[in-house]
Amino acid sequence: MQYWSRVFPGIFFIRSMNMDTNFKKALRISGVGEYYFSGKLAQIRRMNEEGLDVINLGIGSPDLPPHPGVLKALLETALEPGAHGYQPYRGVPELREAVIDWYAKRFGISLDSEKNVLPVMGSKEAILQISLAYLDPGDEVFVPDPGYPAYSALTRMAGGIPRIYRLSEQDGWMPRLEELEEEGLEKVKMMWVNYPHMPTGSPAHREFFRKLRDFGRKHHILICNDNPYSFILNHRPLSIFQEHGPEPGVLELNSLSKSHNMAGWRIGFILAHEKQIGEILLVSSNYQSGMFLPVQRAAATALRLGDAWYEQLFRIYTERRRVAESLMNTLGADFVPSQQGMFLWGRLPGPDPDDRVFSDRLLEHALVFITPGSVFGQQGKGYIRISLCSPAGTLEKATERIVHL
Repeated sequence: MQYWSRVFPGIFFIRSMNMDTNFKKALRISGVGEYYFSGKLAQIRRMNEEGLDVINLGIGSPDLPPHPGVLKALLETALEPGAHGYQPYRGVPELREAVIDWYAKRFGISLDSEKNVLPVMGSKEAILQISLAYLDPGDEVFVPDPGYPAYSALTRMAGGIPRIYRLSEQDGWMPRLEELEEEGLEKVKMMWVNYPHMPTGSPAHREFFRKLRDFGRKHHILICNDNPYSFILNHRPLSIFQEHGPEPGVLELNSLSKSHNMAGWRIGFILAHEKQIGEILLVSSNYQSGMFLPVQRAAATALRLGDAWYEQLFRIYTERRRVAESLMNTLGADFVPSQQGMFLWGRLPGPDPDDRVFSDRLLEHALVFITPGSVFGQQGKGYIRISLCSPAGTLEKATERIVHL
């Protein structure tokens, strides 16, 4: 410090080593904790570095690769000289058209590629964009318990207030809309739903979606259906638009993460009425500059895959599910066979089991990580979730470790 003071005598230097900046984090993140899997995956990584060989059956990150044609489209486009510049904020026409063709073929729904589709960099980004577009400080948002933790976290970041609605196994993990009406809805502006449901795997049905749309229309609540699990262990995918198309006040998220083994690619889309797409675009166009063109072209290729792709996925996940059910039985947990999606959700035995203690002990003694249900809310207490994103042989190995404890 003395050297620099002599060379530049007219400059005032702050002694950074002793400086107390008093910087405080923003209020918008004061109630937001680190994502559970962020810390747990770091712990598992450290254990593996120590040579412990942990079997991770926690997170839903597909271990299978995308279709070879998808990879080919990515590589070929990346070699094009003009592929590396900024792209349209609304996504390239080829991708938007592939999305509406996919929905027409797989869901039987007619959409307009110019009006009803907004590509996004994954569902988390979509949740934040929607929240920023519609929430003012103090607005309440219905979020499910159990449910995806990002709904609550990103609501808080946008200045909103999460308002929990509790789901139960007795109700098939469906909300009691009549009871919600009795609680007063004056401050509620949005509602997140997610069917097939994560983490429970509970499937949706058309009558429920009809009631949900009526509920939102009656109380001026924006209904947001997060729908990434619709093609995993499910021969009849449903959309909230199944009967009426993209009406105002209702939107749906979907992504290629689970259905096409492209989780790390970060590509999904928002489907909504033209008015909602325009309002969300006001947010997205101010903080991003479009997605990498090769990724968009590859995504369009993925969405145009034939029936053989989905049938292959169904066969693989069916076999994994069979082994996961055996693992659940080994643990003494009860589960509902009609579950859909890439997880298996089960209730631990006993009157008041502590799922977090159970999960930690399993990790410590069997070197097997299974997600505790309370990660997804208070209603998940006493439950566990097994991911199907590992080969059947790995699931069998996990079962053997537990049997031999």
